Amino acid sequence: MKRALVVVEPTETAKDLVYEAGTLAEGVDAEAVLLHVTTEEAYSARRGAMESIPDATTKYTPGEAERGATEFAEDIGGEVLADLDVEYEAAGAVGDEADEVLQAAEAHDCDHVFLPGRQRSPTGKALFGDATQRVILDFGGPVTVVTE
Repeated sequence: MKRALVVVEPTETAKDLVYEAGTLAEGVDAEAVLLHVTTEEAYSARRGAMESIPDATTKYTPGEAERGATEFAEDIGGEVLADLDVEYEAAGAVGDEADEVLQAAEAHDCDHVFLPGRQRSPTGKALFGDATQRVILDFGGPVTVVTE
C-alpha cells in the first residue's frame, strides 16, 4: 500500500476506521487521503433550509458544500491521527457516495480503500443499492470495510 483512501463519516465507527487505516499507513510508510462525501440529498436539504430563511442573501453552493466536506475530513484527521506519524490530505465531494469514492481513489492514485459500512438487509440493498458493494465491485484494489 502506497496511498489509501479513507472515507470519513460522523460516527465513532468511522473514526475508529480512520485510526486503524492511519496506523496501517504509518506502519508501511504510506500516505492517506481522507474523503468526506456530502450526498446530493444532504446538500439539497441544507440548501433548502438556508433558502427558506426570510430575507437571506446567503446561497449554499456546491463549492461551499465541498469545502465544508473537506474541512470536516481535515478536522477528523487532526483529531484522530494527531498521535500518528502519517502524512495525509483531506478532500471533500458532493454527489453519489460510490461514484465520488471511486473518482477520488483514481484522482489521488490510491491503491487501497477503507470504508465504514452500514448494516442493511438484502431487500434494502436490492431496493436502494449499496454504495459499499459498488465500491468493492468496481475498485481495482483491496477494499476494507468496517461495520459497527
